[in-house]
Amino acid sequence: MSDTPVAPVTPVANATNARRAAVALLDKILGDGRLMSEIAGPVLERLNAEDRARAQRLALSVLRSLERVDKILAKHLRKAPALHVRNALRLGTVELCDGGAAHGVVNDVVTLVGRHRRHGQLKGLVNAVLRKVAADGPTEWAKLRTPRLPKWLRAPLQQAWGNEAMHAIEAAHYAGAPLDLTPKPGADLSGLDGDWLPSGSFRLRDAGQVSTLAGYAAGDWWVQDAAAAIPALLVNAQAGEAVLDLCAAPGGKTMQLAAAGADVTAVDVSEKRLARLRENLARTGLSATLIQSDALEVAGQFDAVLLDAPCSATGTIRRHPDLPHAKDGAAFGELIELQAQMLAHAWSLVKPGGRLVYCTCSLLPDEGECQVEDALEMFPDMTIGTGLNALKGLEPDWITEEGGLRLRPDFWADRGGMDGFYMAELCKQK
Repeated sequence: MSDTPVAPVTPVANATNARRAAVALLDKILGDGRLMSEIAGPVLERLNAEDRARAQRLALSVLRSLERVDKILAKHLRKAPALHVRNALRLGTVELCDGGAAHGVVNDVVTLVGRHRRHGQLKGLVNAVLRKVAADGPTEWAKLRTPRLPKWLRAPLQQAWGNEAMHAIEAAHYAGAPLDLTPKPGADLSGLDGDWLPSGSFRLRDAGQVSTLAGYAAGDWWVQDAAAAIPALLVNAQAGEAVLDLCAAPGGKTMQLAAAGADVTAVDVSEKRLARLRENLARTGLSATLIQSDALEVAGQFDAVLLDAPCSATGTIRRHPDLPHAKDGAAFGELIELQAQMLAHAWSLVKPGGRLVYCTCSLLPDEGECQVEDALEMFPDMTIGTGLNALKGLEPDWITEEGGLRLRPDFWADRGGMDGFYMAELCKQK
């Protein structure tokens, strides 16, 4: 027998644990209407880092492909089983249609269901269905259309942007999102595998484990979608200016403003989110004054204010495919009213001659264009600024009628898209 050490084999239990956790995530998202960000911590806390990442990746793949998955399963089910079993079948279907080894996937999912206290008797059904999926699912999968958003969200977006754009947006959602970095001024990112985008962000080709990438520990950059980096560029903060960042956490925009040399005050209602911002500032060696507060209670006068208002987050679905399945749009009206209140209050914090950049990561005009149109009518001392003219990488047709900037997931499609965003620079007369 050879004395040569054998490389350790990853235990099968790792895949089992990840699949079990992925189904638990799906149960809470599709059954309880919870967002991934709300539940991932408690559900995944006992897994190691690799299994946590795999569980989330599996769950998000199911959510991104849900229409296709259910179309394939419908061929093999006379009636839909209980949600937990259905989610296990969905998970298995995605893995099988993505080229997963049939034997391992089927056996693991069958075991997962078989051990469930209430649904164990359905393991035979799960076995039969997944074996049929393994046989013809991959071929059928390739013939199915790009998954569509649920009707409650698709209808208003289709009305806003039209059929052609709607199809392009859904294609961007299905493709998912690459990882973008915002560098500190002067940082050297040559040790990373990626490409510079026209707006100045750096897009990774294969992110892997972020904390192990060159420059992470040194604080040379932070993760921030290319679209999300543009509002702070529009602020155009100058050294020594007093700049207020409202709804600041997790802090990408705060760090951009601080890196420009501004005297930044960052406000967020969540202490937990501010703690994350505090960690990011420490890692990057940047500084800002952090305040836990409701944005509507902030006082003072500032040269510039950046308001990234709470919104539907419909512009981030390519990264958060749980959103359209966990929510139903019922809270949109309250959000739109809150945005109007915040915009009005933020305006009161701007010094004469100063500026406010209002933005939302939403695809809904009611949360972007319409808010700014209403504000321009409400405040006689408010005008649209010209800062967009100085920004790099923007296409002329992204500029909206009222003078804001509309970004969509299908823009830069050949480069991997971007988050949906709206922003506008509002200037106060002296």
